[in-house]
Amino acid sequence: MSKHLLLSLFAFSALLHAETAITLAPPVIQQSPGGTVKLEAAADATILYTLDGADPIAKSNPYLAPIEIPHGGTLKARTFSKDRKSMSEVATAVLKPAPNFEAAVPGTVVPVTQDRSWPSYDWQKRHELTSAAVKRAKPQILFIGDSITHFFGGEQFDSYTLRGQQTWGEFYVPRNAGNLGFGWDKTENVFWRLQHGAVDDIAPKLVVMMIGTNNTGNCAAPDIAAGIEAIVLELEKRLPQSKILLLGVFPRGEKPSPQRDKIAEINQGIAKLDGTHHVTFLDIGPKFLTPEGLITKDIMPDYLHPNEKGYRIWAEAIEPTVKKLMGE
Repeated sequence: MSKHLLLSLFAFSALLHAETAITLAPPVIQQSPGGTVKLEAAADATILYTLDGADPIAKSNPYLAPIEIPHGGTLKARTFSKDRKSMSEVATAVLKPAPNFEAAVPGTVVPVTQDRSWPSYDWQKRHELTSAAVKRAKPQILFIGDSITHFFGGEQFDSYTLRGQQTWGEFYVPRNAGNLGFGWDKTENVFWRLQHGAVDDIAPKLVVMMIGTNNTGNCAAPDIAAGIEAIVLELEKRLPQSKILLLGVFPRGEKPSPQRDKIAEINQGIAKLDGTHHVTFLDIGPKFLTPEGLITKDIMPDYLHPNEKGYRIWAEAIEPTVKKLMGE
């Protein structure tokens, strides 16, 4: 084969690849005067977006409903193939605040979706399944939080091991409990779920909530406390008859650390909600610590998520308060 023919074949192959590799158009961004943003793309495409200025990647926030951002900011979005291996160019919109809204608010109070562990964790599917389950079961006690709550017990919606099922069965199945704990959730993700059907058409006597540890990596303690307060206000609006048992964020890490100090600051901030908005605040964090302030593997093998023994400590620590709040 001649050198010229080889070069021609190589050039043709490169051209063919270039024509087929990028076929996705970026999403269209539409903003209403009130701060509602809609994203549009082809029906068989997936739209992922960010509000923090970063370009969307395969694990960014999936677009599942119109985005409410009346405070304005920078929205970036991309269209992805279903397997998220192909993506479009970035579409960007710099959004002005709607009238009577502050321009700067912490991300902890801005409701967004998340896909931080896609594809192993299907956040959208869990939201759909758990929302339907609680609507069907009408739980009398409802747990809300992140993976620490998710792994406690309840219905099995995915492949993740539920580590406290024995304790859950003893303390909460007789009370018709529901579990809205989601792995990798931050305050802003819980906020989104509440606004999009997670607690529709139910009226539990008690909501037990613990959230915020996933925010500690890159958010200030006052901002995390503000996110938790925003969730409390949303719960008060959507579940006006329910009492709220707000738990302090659990300690994490084997030894005392700056992250533990931040958690203590968060808990000091949200303790002020006690006695307001149907809230009873309870910090059971010390129950997980040795006298030296250590977390041991026999109750939290990864120094974050309890095992069966750790979940029993949790249940026993809140039981007197649960009984009182549920009027038992």
